[in-house]
Amino acid sequence: MKPMSCRDAWQRMSAVSAEGAEHNYAQLLDMSDFLVETELFPRAVLEAYSAWNLGKVLQPEQERYFSTLRGGGQGDYRDKMPQKIANVIDCLTKFPESKRAIVVIPNNPSPDHVTDDDAKCMREIQFYFDNKGRLCATVFFRAQAALIFPKNIHFIGSMMREIAVSLPQQPSLGALFYLTTFLVADRS
Repeated sequence: MKPMSCRDAWQRMSAVSAEGAEHNYAQLLDMSDFLVETELFPRAVLEAYSAWNLGKVLQPEQERYFSTLRGGGQGDYRDKMPQKIANVIDCLTKFPESKRAIVVIPNNPSPDHVTDDDAKCMREIQFYFDNKGRLCATVFFRAQAALIFPKNIHFIGSMMREIAVSLPQQPSLGALFYLTTFLVADRS
């Protein structure tokens, strides 16, 4: 499978999901350019959401970008994220061939289903180096709305970039194997 651009991947998943829910949807993405701007997600919004989910302090004007339509609590991945990223950096620095460089998103692996906020869409992302030394990853989503994909892929790319620049070899970004159990068009 040849990696496709993130923009092409978003267009493909939008077309596929327009036909109805798709189960076990996978694609290979080239993460060298993970910016996919849309009307709902212009660059400033993408950057604010990514910074927020990486655990950065937002500027007061950035808070106006947040809305339920743009992801709500299911897309809040901040819990202990700086520590999780530091753990991946430590793992890949000490053990570059490790298979343990992972970020598990939910701290409660068994949501109680009282609120949708407990059932985070992104579940786990594993980081590794390919045979060219590029930083690659595999991500698993329990569900993905194509409408929200630009925000999620920007966050994943931002996380990969943050990890890459913190590693001694400062690798370029390679491919992302992307898997979601349910692909749908929007959040309805």
